[in-house]
Amino acid sequence: MTARAAELLEVLWGRASTAPVSASQLRVLFILEHNEGINLRTLAAALGSTPPSTSRLCDRLQAVGFVERRTPLTNRRELRLHLSRHGRAFLTDLRLRRETTLRSVLDRMPADRRAALLDSLEAFCTAAAAAIHEDDTSAARTA
Repeated sequence: MTARAAELLEVLWGRASTAPVSASQLRVLFILEHNEGINLRTLAAALGSTPPSTSRLCDRLQAVGFVERRTPLTNRRELRLHLSRHGRAFLTDLRLRRETTLRSVLDRMPADRRAALLDSLEAFCTAAAAAIHEDDTSAARTA
């Protein structure tokens, strides 16, 4: 059932197009949103990728105006990655489109089943956030 639900969510998310970014680039935007000002090496580690591949992802995101590279005053050799205003607006719009698409499906469910789903999703989000945090902590220890 989880695989089927995940596949159906992929179809629904596909209807709320992520163009002009790929799934990998979207992941970069989400990471930057929650880790404003990280460096390329930290981003690469979060993606499980190499710095050159991550740099190319950021090049494309910078070209469409979603990411800005900034040099901090304290270390002129390091670049920090930030979401641009345009990148934040894109994520806001994407979430709105996804929510609208999902709401149209949820509106077809009986109210009591929607309430049960909400309770379950809250528990899922708590467990998933804990798992992601544990993975991030363990990755940081090995880096």
